[in-house]
Amino acid sequence: MSATFTTQLRANRPAVQLAPGAGAMTFRVQAAEQWDAVRVVATPDTPLSAMKQRVMAALLPNADFTDDYVLKLHGWELLDHHATLRDSGIVPGSILLLAHRRRRVVR
Repeated sequence: MSATFTTQLRANRPAVQLAPGAGAMTFRVQAAEQWDAVRVVATPDTPLSAMKQRVMAALLPNADFTDDYVLKLHGWELLDHHATLRDSGIVPGSILLLAHRRRRVVR
């Protein structure tokens, strides 16, 4: 899947700009419970924790604790939030899932 295709997928919100400019990559983060997504523009050296905080502020502004949510890439939880995006395996065009840590009752 190409990075260009991934960045064109539905994302109604403006992109989260962590480090626009030379060397930046674009990827998507999709909030499972919201059925919403946001594009992220960041350098590969951006810490995963910084990206997660900014994405949660955009997608889930009323969430109390960032630790209640997990980021998944290819179905696997990204455990080391001090790692960079590059070290976490995120490349241009990646799609991450932001989901609540525990399954909740559907009402």
